[in-house]
Amino acid sequence: MASPMPHYDLCVIGSGSGNSLLDERFSSMKVALVDKGINGAFGGTCLNVGCIPTKMFVRPADLAAAHVDAQRVDVALTPGRPDWPAIRDRIFGRIDAIAESGKQWRQDNEHITLFQGEGRFTGEKTLGVAGGKLTADRFVIATGSRPRPFEVDVPEGVTVHTSDTVMRLEKLPRSMVIIGGGFIAAEFAHVFSAYGTRVTVINRSSTLLRREDTDVSRRFTQLMSRRMTVRLNQKLVRLEPDEDGQILVITADSSGIEYEYAAEVVLNATGRVPNGDTMNLSAAGVETDPDTGLIVVDEFQRTSADGIFALGDVCSPAQLKHVANHEMRVVQHNLLHPDDLIAANHNAIPHAVFGLPQIAAVGATEQELKEAGRRYVSAVQDYGSVAYGWAMEDRESFCKLLADPDTGQLLGAHILGEQAPVLIQPLIQAMSFGLGVRDMARGQYWIHPALAEVVENALLSLPLADPADGSDAGRA
Repeated sequence: MASPMPHYDLCVIGSGSGNSLLDERFSSMKVALVDKGINGAFGGTCLNVGCIPTKMFVRPADLAAAHVDAQRVDVALTPGRPDWPAIRDRIFGRIDAIAESGKQWRQDNEHITLFQGEGRFTGEKTLGVAGGKLTADRFVIATGSRPRPFEVDVPEGVTVHTSDTVMRLEKLPRSMVIIGGGFIAAEFAHVFSAYGTRVTVINRSSTLLRREDTDVSRRFTQLMSRRMTVRLNQKLVRLEPDEDGQILVITADSSGIEYEYAAEVVLNATGRVPNGDTMNLSAAGVETDPDTGLIVVDEFQRTSADGIFALGDVCSPAQLKHVANHEMRVVQHNLLHPDDLIAANHNAIPHAVFGLPQIAAVGATEQELKEAGRRYVSAVQDYGSVAYGWAMEDRESFCKLLADPDTGQLLGAHILGEQAPVLIQPLIQAMSFGLGVRDMARGQYWIHPALAEVVENALLSLPLADPADGSDAGRA
């Protein structure tokens, strides 16, 4: 006679932000935690192959490239010579230990059963995993996303790396071709070029980071093109092994003309896709968006199936760890307080790109406001217009703000340059709590001569309507 399926009060699928959900308040519940691992490691994408290790590689890259900025202020530095094995082993020596201890911690929790393997629904509130099945009253799907595969076949003898694997290379490659022009491409292009690799970036659109504000994406593309080879308006056609042990990357432009590039390593940085398609969600009655593959959720992070929630990259188009963490806290509350649900707040979601230069943004881009027919005013403040910018001799970085001319509320903020992810935080706060431009600019002290003055001056430069006479600043 077959053994009965184990039943749980709650089943969480995914060990990233989903794992963070399970605090001491769930200790009275019988919980199943299901995780297939990232490259076999516990703890999700951010810890193992995403935000944390990439930024630990970025910091040495910033230092290795410091000689470029030093020249502006009459300091002669030699290009940095990173020790790739030492950097890699220092980073993953720490991260792998955290992942392993996190797994051990969950295995030692008496009320939690850890199932290691891929979970697939076989019916309503029934999950197949690790060669068996389980049922639960409630489920949380937090399975994240994975690198998007190339649209062309990868022939035998050719290895294509993704962000999941490229940080663990045995040795630093002499040459690398990066396919893609988004966050992942920008950050790894900075890292490997700063480490001394000859980098070529190939992008199918006309600029890198095309979803950024147009002024930002254009400037970023110009600056990246000074440091490495950047090829735009080309798409990947095929890959071939080279007799010299390299990989041939063949691309084509819109007219069909082909181009050939050779490199030791090819990095696929064309984006990520949600993992919902691996879970047989239809068997559980969970609806997905046919265009994006994202699980459809309401404002409370509930799916179309009763008792099943979702959070993070598997349902969120933002694909950001801080968004997944916010959604985790919403789901956590709603599981514990089913009669007092709270809604997720997806207003003023910021993001940053840790390339060289850095980029940070929140809210609408200028092109989005134009497409929506929204009235706005804008201001662009160069770093070089404030005292700290003088000290830096920075003639390239800027802060761009967009605001409603009548209400004085910020609609968008975009910063390109050093410390951008830090400088943007007060602007995120202003948008989140409804602080108007005038109050923000004049209602507090701004440290002089800190770089934050570029934000202050951008706020003061916005041509808003005069509340005294009702004048209209009009459209920028």
